[in-house]
Amino acid sequence: MNSHESPLSSTDSPRTALVTGGGSGIGAACAGRLARGGASVVVADIDEASARQVTEKIRAGGGTARAARVDTTDPDAVSALVEGIVAASRRLDLAVNAAGILGPLAPLTELPPADFRRIIEVNLTGLFHCLRAELTAMATGRGGVIVNLASTASHVAFPTMAAYTASKHAVIGLTKAAAVEYAGAGIRVLALAPTAVDTPLLDAAPAALVQAALNSQAVRRLARPDEVAAMVEFLASDNAAFVTGSVHLFDGGYLAS
Repeated sequence: MNSHESPLSSTDSPRTALVTGGGSGIGAACAGRLARGGASVVVADIDEASARQVTEKIRAGGGTARAARVDTTDPDAVSALVEGIVAASRRLDLAVNAAGILGPLAPLTELPPADFRRIIEVNLTGLFHCLRAELTAMATGRGGVIVNLASTASHVAFPTMAAYTASKHAVIGLTKAAAVEYAGAGIRVLALAPTAVDTPLLDAAPAALVQAALNSQAVRRLARPDEVAAMVEFLASDNAAFVTGSVHLFDGGYLAS
């Protein structure tokens, strides 16, 4: 990161981290893990009550966090959130973009256009809004790290998940474009692509589809949110200081099987 500092290693603390989709699942696990590592975390979610619950848990454990409501499909709301973080903390060092939806599942020809647009709006356009605001803040500051949550569906297709698959494939493209454009500003941008993770998002998937995915993995179990969070923490650290623009599979050997 040139002369820019890592968001997790400097003694000039606390570092400031933003986690979208932080009210549950992978986002909540990342918020907790980063707070335990010493970061001051903004837990942002469209469900403010869930974000507050995560924040209270972090504070009870001795960490520093605050909750914020944000709809990532609203560019003005995202910009206001990030600008508020910078105004309060004078920095944004790390962002984890975990907000996303699975959406309705149906064969492509039976998927209503409105449902397709909604999934793309949340998973792709919402990420674009977050990246624009986060990159702007980091580029005018000390640099930083952005980790985007992709999926195994960024690499392969699953039946009845055309919109979700398309959105997650596109997340990889945005990640690479941002990494190339902003490396000179001391910003690293990466994507993490988990397989089936034991989160509320998975509850919307048919049990048969989940089981088929597990049967295709070398490690035949669901991933845990805390395992994903540990990988995010590593990618944000100085131990990964040369890593940017890359996609990191977290799939229990799914694509290797």
